[in-house]
Amino acid sequence: VQLQASGGGLVQPGNSLTLSCEVYGTIISNHPMAWYRQAPGKQREFVARMNSDVWRTYADSVKGRFTISRDNAKNTVSLQMNALEPEDTAVYFCTLIGNGSNYWGQGTQVTVSS
Repeated sequence: VQLQASGGGLVQPGNSLTLSCEVYGTIISNHPMAWYRQAPGKQREFVARMNSDVWRTYADSVKGRFTISRDNAKNTVSLQMNALEPEDTAVYFCTLIGNGSNYWGQGTQVTVSS
């Protein structure tokens, strides 16, 4: 199983960005998917998770601004990020929650700065 995240970049505060994560080697509709992030000097933290097309959960810090979704036909999970803040600056990782182990992508850098 391999995950490839993309879509990161430099954006100004208040703007939006969409991250994508392509999954190879398994069908994502069979698994919960999640996004985490790690800011410089901090531990990796949970951002969003979806167990199905109707069940999603978010960290309090991103609730109402971020939306996790997936395209089963493309085997891709996305993270729509709106109203970005400097505190959202981090490397963002997608993860597939498997049976007994999780699989991680390589991460994509998001920098929010004016």
